[in-house]
Amino acid sequence: MTERTPLLHYRLSTSVNESPPGCPPVGHTEEQLQLPASPRRKSPHPQQPQKLSTFFGVVIPTLLSMFSVVVFLRIGFLVGQCGLYQAIAMFLVAYFIISMTVLSVCAISTNGALDAGGAYYMISRALGPEFGGSIGIMFFLANVCGSALFVLGLVEAIVATFGVPEDGVVASSSYQVLPAGYWWSLLYGTGVLLLCLLVCLVGAHIYAKATFLIFLVVMFVLGTIFVSFFAVRPRTIALPGPVMPSPAANGTGPGPVTTANFTGFKLDTLLGNLGADYTVDYTTGNMMTFATVFAVMFNGCTGIMAGSNMSGDLKSPSYSIPRGTITAVIFTFIIYNLLSLLVACSCDRVLLQRDYSFLRDINVWNPFVTVGVYSSTLSAAMSNLIGASRILYALARDDLFGKVLSPAKRTSRSGNPWVSVLISWFLVQLVLFSGKLNTIASIVTIFFLLVYAAVDLACLALEWASAPNFRPTFRYFTWHTCVLGIVGCAIMMFLINAIYASASIAFMLLLLLLIHYLSPTSSWGYISQALIFHQVRKYLLMLDVRKDHVKFWRPQVLLMVSNPRSSVGLITFINDIKKSGLYVLGHVQLGDLNTLPSDPLQSQYDSWLSLVDHLNIKAFVNLTLANSVRHGVQHLLFISGLGGMRPNTLVLGFYDDCPPVDKLTDAPPTSQFIDTFSPSQDPEEQPSLFHFASLRGSADTKNSGEFGDGKVLGPEEYVAVIADAMKMLKNVALARYFTDFDRAQALSPPASSGKKAVYVDVWPVNLLRPDSSSYVDTCSLFLLQLACILNMVRAWRKARLRLFLCVEEGRSLKGSKEKLGQLLKELRIKAHVYPVPWDQQVALHWQRQGGAGRKDADEDKEKRRAEEEEEENEDDYVNSFPSNATRVSDEYLAAVNRLILDQARPPPAVRFLYLPRPPADTRRYTTYLRQLDLLTKDLGPTLLIHGVTPVITTDL
Repeated sequence: MTERTPLLHYRLSTSVNESPPGCPPVGHTEEQLQLPASPRRKSPHPQQPQKLSTFFGVVIPTLLSMFSVVVFLRIGFLVGQCGLYQAIAMFLVAYFIISMTVLSVCAISTNGALDAGGAYYMISRALGPEFGGSIGIMFFLANVCGSALFVLGLVEAIVATFGVPEDGVVASSSYQVLPAGYWWSLLYGTGVLLLCLLVCLVGAHIYAKATFLIFLVVMFVLGTIFVSFFAVRPRTIALPGPVMPSPAANGTGPGPVTTANFTGFKLDTLLGNLGADYTVDYTTGNMMTFATVFAVMFNGCTGIMAGSNMSGDLKSPSYSIPRGTITAVIFTFIIYNLLSLLVACSCDRVLLQRDYSFLRDINVWNPFVTVGVYSSTLSAAMSNLIGASRILYALARDDLFGKVLSPAKRTSRSGNPWVSVLISWFLVQLVLFSGKLNTIASIVTIFFLLVYAAVDLACLALEWASAPNFRPTFRYFTWHTCVLGIVGCAIMMFLINAIYASASIAFMLLLLLLIHYLSPTSSWGYISQALIFHQVRKYLLMLDVRKDHVKFWRPQVLLMVSNPRSSVGLITFINDIKKSGLYVLGHVQLGDLNTLPSDPLQSQYDSWLSLVDHLNIKAFVNLTLANSVRHGVQHLLFISGLGGMRPNTLVLGFYDDCPPVDKLTDAPPTSQFIDTFSPSQDPEEQPSLFHFASLRGSADTKNSGEFGDGKVLGPEEYVAVIADAMKMLKNVALARYFTDFDRAQALSPPASSGKKAVYVDVWPVNLLRPDSSSYVDTCSLFLLQLACILNMVRAWRKARLRLFLCVEEGRSLKGSKEKLGQLLKELRIKAHVYPVPWDQQVALHWQRQGGAGRKDADEDKEKRRAEEEEEENEDDYVNSFPSNATRVSDEYLAAVNRLILDQARPPPAVRFLYLPRPPADTRRYTTYLRQLDLLTKDLGPTLLIHGVTPVITTDL
């Protein structure tokens, strides 16, 4: 079951999970269920993992993660440095930033079924595997380092309370008995981490019970703190000694302050704590500023994803995550502001600035606050550890990193990803060896902010894409809130540490590129496709065909492909000649939908799109079903494209008897297709990349086709297709001898030829009409334009254009060359003009005409009159050739063919010839096609081109 059928998958899973305990699944009897499926007998009713409610799964983890130690150790620091006004302003700004992200989380989580992985799952399914994988790895590392940080913080708190002083000072109390030092701290940290590991290994249900007990303890301690402000009388509190020597302690001024006052509720105390008074932090010796204090305070607000990380363990993630997260955010905001107000009303400014653990000293019983610090830190460590394991499990299930993370997919019978828990525990243990993590603490916060910004970006992209299936039940958000969330997170990242923020973004982009090029294609759906569709539709509506101008003309090509196996050379060549225009590969399959059970074309699109990817061309694919090739081409000419992007040029392969050659037989599959196969599959057994029919003339198609040798198209119908395209005012090009065309070989002539130059030959004269040598009509200028476009392509930029001008001796060769040179100069086309005398060839034509005139003297007069009327009708067509062209002799055509070959020294890579309009009389179609065949025989890659619309201008 893939995610291409999410609704079906959802209905099946819910129907199985919601079936009564005593009822077997649908479609199975009790006898069937009792049959052993393996040598090891399995229970017919596997144990279902216990799911968590909103309160236990979201509210409690989020509350404890947001409180952590900030509520106990940083409230005094915040008010003492910033004052009450700025402290409340900081809380408003910080909670405004995280509230914007909370709104995005609520919107995404209520837009469908949410699986394990939390923020990673939301981002990956919205922005694609690249963003999701890179952000997921960073979120995983942030949780790992965050868990280590809280473990070390707990160890430091334990050692500070129960540890023996390291500097030789006599212990001040009898309970300071624990040895101190790096290795002892590492041992204590390992023990605490093992406790977290045991809880997480048992499962999310035990974790929820443990966090609930911790939650009760923390709430009880908070209650005692609020009571203490009212119950404890004013007192004097001894301050801890400063790390840095006091500037006043120089022997001349008063000594350092050693005591401070808890005054109780007094107006003077409140007035003294209203304004800011930034000073040196006594624990680090650094001068505090608004930015540094804000960064410290904001660390306590980065736990909003703790509930989302448990999405795979919740009964109803779409219901629980919005309600639980919003409840936790509002509750912590109220508690923080109430504590700030109570602290400002009752504590001296010196006490707030010089003793961050003053809440313990003013509590009704001092150990309460110590227990609260221990409990909140332990819960935060467990929350980060179990969150990291869930993210790793989600990454492993999505196979973004191949076999590297495959062991992390294993789960227990109750659904607990125990391998992911062990891997996360091992990485946290490694981080513990680094000891002090003040530097990593800033990086962890920045990683969290980057994740929040990515969630906002995912919600913004979904909103801007205007996809009908994005209809979350939570509607209290707009794209403005998403933008504000992104901007707020970005500002906070650079406010905390600009260097670390830049490095984190660079690391994310590196991961994004690695996943983009190395991971297999996913079936999650890409938001980029929805955004592109939204923008393309908007711009297509703005592309007005009534505003087209010849100055901005570009070729928009419909290439009709009978079988791609023999058309690789032509497909790649036309890709060069399109000049950033529309390029459509068209194919007609003969058939009648009335007689078929389903549309046979739907299953072929994947092969055609794979061909486009394999050849690295920029083309669309358009297939049609018709009862004849002619009708199919008409369909495609009518319906291909959209709005102002419609084909204006039809390219056909030449109708001849040359046997096709399969150029896709040895085509190696590209990496993006290999990745879709199973790793254990034998390469020889892998399905072929292309599923195209065999070429005509092969063993299985030799006798097929209406016209023999596998052909399904007759010569008359082929010419009729050309005539139809011209009636529809489409330019037409016939491509011959491109079966063996190889661009790399054509652009690298052999060294034996003596010259390394590559040539493109252009013959802008209608060679089937020797009585006219005009080279300034619409068709001739179209030839020049296409040749110039080919010369502008990077691969063909070094090719030289050779323009051959057919002239008779009676005319001035020099004058014709100068006129054509002046025209090329005005058209900004760089080409070498070569006058070619063709008197002998023209003489052959007129000799044939004279003999035919004497022979026709005895014909019936009415028949001649009918021919004359037909000639007059033919003259009504633009660029049509009169009936004397139908009597062009084979000797004349062979002579012109030799003339073209004789001028090719060295031979060109490709030739452009003038294609005359087909005759009006359909009975002459076969003769017309035979003349083209004689004219282009053995010329190598050749394009016969007929233009019907002006495409070139000399105006600015």
